[in-house]
Amino acid sequence: MALTSAPEPVPLHLLFSLGADRYALPASVVRKVMPLQRLKHVPEAPAWVAGLLSYRGEIIPVLDLCQRIFGHMARHSINTRLVLLHYSPTQSLGLILEKANQVVRLPSLAQQPMGLDAGGSYLGSVQAQGPGDVIQRISIEGLLPPDVAQMLFPPEDRQA
Repeated sequence: MALTSAPEPVPLHLLFSLGADRYALPASVVRKVMPLQRLKHVPEAPAWVAGLLSYRGEIIPVLDLCQRIFGHMARHSINTRLVLLHYSPTQSLGLILEKANQVVRLPSLAQQPMGLDAGGSYLGSVQAQGPGDVIQRISIEGLLPPDVAQMLFPPEDRQA
């Protein structure tokens, strides 16, 4: 009698929209989904750095992902959310996302490479969900260029 291993669990993803397109973040990096909050402006930061959020004593940088990808601000509506992510083991990052209100399982086997080098290291594989519906994964590791990451997450010895 042969032993069969249990099938690999299908990972959960938070779906959101940027314009007419749908994207997904792994639920494993999502810390909290909340309504938009007032943010402190960061002088001299790129336009897509929306500001800083004070959350439970922690200062969290927040990006407007629509501004980062398309160059225009996310629409502020009842469906626009502020999503807190585990950016690293010790740092959190916030994203302003449109229609971030659905969690789905996206099987790894259905992923396909995008096939284009669009220049964004945060743009991951794509997956068809149905006729005319393609979801693209976002990788948080490439969201911040090194100079912006250093500005938003300064080394401990430089803070004060």
